[in-house]
Amino acid sequence: MNFTDFYKNNVVLLDGGFGTLLQSYGLGAGEKPERWNITHAEDVIKGHKAYYDAGSNVVSTNTFGANLLNFTRKELEEIIPAAVQNAKMAREQSVGTQPKFIALDIGPSGRLVGPFGGFSFEDAVATFSETVKLGVAAGVDLIIIETMNDGYEAKAALIAAKENSDSPVFVSNAYGTGGRLMTGASPTVMATIASGMGASAVGANCSFGPKQLRPVMEELLTVSSLPIILKPNAGLPQNRNGVTTYDVTPEEFAEDVSALLEKGVRIVGGCCGTTPSHISALAKKMGDRTPVSTPMKNEEPTVAASFCNTLTLSKPLTVGGALNTATPKGLAIFEGMDEYEVLDEALSMQEEGIDLLLFAPDTANPDMEFIRAAVYELNAVIKAPLMLLSENAEMIETVLRAYNGKAVLIFPQTEGAQKAAISAAKKYGAVIVGKVDGITDSVSTEFQSLFGQGFSKADILSELYVENILI
Repeated sequence: MNFTDFYKNNVVLLDGGFGTLLQSYGLGAGEKPERWNITHAEDVIKGHKAYYDAGSNVVSTNTFGANLLNFTRKELEEIIPAAVQNAKMAREQSVGTQPKFIALDIGPSGRLVGPFGGFSFEDAVATFSETVKLGVAAGVDLIIIETMNDGYEAKAALIAAKENSDSPVFVSNAYGTGGRLMTGASPTVMATIASGMGASAVGANCSFGPKQLRPVMEELLTVSSLPIILKPNAGLPQNRNGVTTYDVTPEEFAEDVSALLEKGVRIVGGCCGTTPSHISALAKKMGDRTPVSTPMKNEEPTVAASFCNTLTLSKPLTVGGALNTATPKGLAIFEGMDEYEVLDEALSMQEEGIDLLLFAPDTANPDMEFIRAAVYELNAVIKAPLMLLSENAEMIETVLRAYNGKAVLIFPQTEGAQKAAISAAKKYGAVIVGKVDGITDSVSTEFQSLFGQGFSKADILSELYVENILI
């Protein structure tokens, strides 16, 4: 069975914790579990088989940290194919009769992506791309990006997955005690960005047990039409006589997770501290459960996002336009700035309470490195979503790729830029606004097809009022 057909029509049971399972098999402190795909393949196969036997539909490869920051390219060329082969062997040996699939598991890079850290966004994309290429070549059914606590790094991994694979991609984040990621994104922000970029499912894993993650699930269920993922820990870790244990039993785990399935969660499994026993108990509790309709309304709201906030585009909005180069004054201001001065100007507008930051940096010969650097700086602290006005195809691609959020894109008037707008908005996520009845014939059919090609109706507006002026 094709995995896409399966997950769209069924509740999906993932596996449980794997690192802690390998520790029970003898994995030592500080030892990289990914190396066990080669040195202890029989144990890796045994672990995967235990989850398949417990009822898992999807087993994730033992590749959580398999990237170029932790291993050489030559090592990855051995480790990742071996990891996929181990999962395939486990699938063949399993006595479970349920449909079984293999996911390429991608965890955080271990470095903080700029502007908060020194790891560049494009280096992050390149790093994850190598892992994706090797996993896809080895024959996985889907990709799971998980335990991300930086929304920008999650975007980099999602770009890498979408650029190098046609497989479904799940995005799961690790939220803190305040219900946000380390870099500030809420579940609503991450659902908005992931959905706009074409993720197949979005959710949360790690950090806490199912009871503590319930508020995150409830928020996601009210804002996203994507299938929702829940992969909690077996409660909180306890140190008992030097041994780390977890306080949620398999039966309690199954009860708590099952209760959220009844609310509409569609994809479930376990993270740290969960075992095949937890997954087996959950499988029995689930039975032949069918998906429950989510609370999402049929008509989705039109939502843009910055790195930490969302904005529903349903009322007159205030736009900060000092970065608009469409006027001589704006052009002079922008061309005289470096990226830090752009940021200072944007911060001044933010203090005035803007809803959207209008970014319109067209010049005769735009410096794309400068534009990219300016967007990186805006990503760090500007809480209002970006609104982009440009007739330059390269500019549209550059800004939407670099932006840490889901921007508003004013639909351009020139044919080349229109095609770029459609392509970039589908790839990176954007709300397209502006009058579209006058677009060129060669673009109009493609534009209209967006309603069935990865865009929701909410992401295409024929008009938007901004300060009572119709764009």
